Amino acid sequence: MVLSAGSKLRLFQLQFSDPGRSFYSSGDKLSGSVQLQAAQPCRLTGLRVTAAGCARVEQRGGKNRRGRSQEVEYLKYEEELRLEEELSTDADGCFLLPADKTYSFQFGFELPAPGRLVSSYKGKLGSVRYYVRAELQRPSQNVLQCEKEFEVEEPLDVNQADLLAPAAASKQKKVTCMFIPDGQVSITAKIDRKGFCEGEDISINAKFENTCSRIVVPKAAIIAKHSYVVDERTKVLRQKLSAVRGNHIISGMCDMWQGKTIRVPKLKPTLLGCDIIKVDYALMIYLHIPGSEKLVLELPLVIGTIPFSGVGSRTSSMSSQAGSMSSWSSFPSAPPSYSNIHRDLRVDGPRTPLLHDYDDGDDDDEGGIFMRAPEVHYPPPPAYSEVDKDAVSHPQAVKVF
Repeated sequence: MVLSAGSKLRLFQLQFSDPGRSFYSSGDKLSGSVQLQAAQPCRLTGLRVTAAGCARVEQRGGKNRRGRSQEVEYLKYEEELRLEEELSTDADGCFLLPADKTYSFQFGFELPAPGRLVSSYKGKLGSVRYYVRAELQRPSQNVLQCEKEFEVEEPLDVNQADLLAPAAASKQKKVTCMFIPDGQVSITAKIDRKGFCEGEDISINAKFENTCSRIVVPKAAIIAKHSYVVDERTKVLRQKLSAVRGNHIISGMCDMWQGKTIRVPKLKPTLLGCDIIKVDYALMIYLHIPGSEKLVLELPLVIGTIPFSGVGSRTSSMSSQAGSMSSWSSFPSAPPSYSNIHRDLRVDGPRTPLLHDYDDGDDDDEGGIFMRAPEVHYPPPPAYSEVDKDAVSHPQAVKVF
């Protein structure tokens, strides 16, 4: 920091050896210097550098309640810099800092081994923060301080065996209308792996079934869940990050997603190892049901820092694709003929009217749209016949085969 004109010190600042470095990890060495420049000669008694890292959660209290907070320490370092190597001393043992000359005092330390640090984080109710602080001691005066933060990012490899394993789930829900059963909806979904990095595409295989009377809409979203713990009480905040949607599904119909993709946006990696702050991600696949709570299915995600390499995962990918193909094999490979449309594509179920969520303001006279397919029996094509040239003038000569 640059000090005020009334101060004897003109410059007092921290500088890292690699100012362009964006983050550090466990086992890395962090080094730098403390720079001093005096406007007038001044006396110093010492210069100390400390480094600290801690997680802190704060929950504000209500009108008549106190707020609560909790901290966990992950880094602590202290070093007394040797001023005698650059400065002379007076009779009282104080160091003399001459005017108009910049002095630089070096420091350095190594971050703890893997497993002892957690990644930097800043959220609504808490943070994980790392910083270096310099304290300049002067005789009969307050201690001067300057501080500089640095980021820690612990590596998280998504090529681990448990993160390469697929995730799948299914869920169903019965729908009612005015306490009257109105069919049900269901979701079956699968993704090839759990671990992803920023910019990668998540491929979704899903099957949606609708036997209620309403038009439903399939959607998917990546969500983040931030958990904060204070005094063994946990508060969870959810955040939707990116989303995709599918086509409307009318009553008695199904829809499939085969490889529908959603891209992972720019995200902080999953926060692991912290006792009071946790950041998890999930892929939420759901059906929007007009007039009812949506049917929600969640598949776990881990956002890492080392991207998917594809090595050693071919077998898993092929078995996943084979499983996907077998799960969709119940669908016909070709459209049915006209003569059995009314039997194959309709699903028996209640025929209560739709709510007006998707009517776009065009209200029906009967109070809603009925998802009832008309029972039309298409007649078979006429029998094949040939007309003899000689029988053109004699209609009785037509032959039917």
